[in-house]
Amino acid sequence: MDKNLSNFFSPWTKFSRKLMDKIERPRFAGHFSPDEAKARGMRLAIGSFKLPGIALKLYWLVDELDGVIADAKFHAIGPASLLGAAEAASEFFMRKNYDQVTRISADLLDKHLRDKKEQEAFPKEEYSSLNWVLEAAEAASLQCMDIPLSDSYVPTPVQSTWEGESRPYPNWDGLTPKQQVAVIEEVIATDIRPYIELDAGGIEIVSLKEGRELIIAYKGACTTCYSSIGSTLQAIQQILSARVHPEIRVIPDSSFLAH
Repeated sequence: MDKNLSNFFSPWTKFSRKLMDKIERPRFAGHFSPDEAKARGMRLAIGSFKLPGIALKLYWLVDELDGVIADAKFHAIGPASLLGAAEAASEFFMRKNYDQVTRISADLLDKHLRDKKEQEAFPKEEYSSLNWVLEAAEAASLQCMDIPLSDSYVPTPVQSTWEGESRPYPNWDGLTPKQQVAVIEEVIATDIRPYIELDAGGIEIVSLKEGRELIIAYKGACTTCYSSIGSTLQAIQQILSARVHPEIRVIPDSSFLAH
């Protein structure tokens, strides 16, 4: 891509390397037709956003059995930052259901594209590109509201970013074990895993005992990082105690840690 053309609003050098890679090598650019959706047994949901000189359309193929986005594409006309935001979001939306997509924040998408966790991927003057993409995503999600979500999916009544507030899940002990794990997985997916993945780490649920003792397994860089049993573990404990249940205990499976 010609960088002079891409430099619609901001100098190219203000973008993170990850964002520039999305702009230069988009994999999700394109569209789905109604016939393609029908052939794959999926619902076609299209979310749009438009301003003078700016046009965006998100195309989703949504599984009508559980509301999960099976495939995604986009068309974008506007600044390079919009192309990068649409590309990153399309990748991020994959394998999430339409309700989960509505919980994704611009801040979370920006963090997903940062080279360094303390340095924003998008320059401030182009941060609006992220919000434009999320507005289009909300429009697409509204077209899926009649699709039943998976029986094991229980939406978590929290925001997408951790702000320290304590909001334990209501009637926690009234949920089935499967639903309890689904709630924890949702909190991990929105408030914990994206930030751990920024440092090439990972986290998975191993088991939940009596709704209180959560066994987790670290992946990637977390298996050799001292903070995985220190500050990172404390942060995970704090978030889950506030968002799920105050008595929950998080225990890392030591078999996954490097000795």
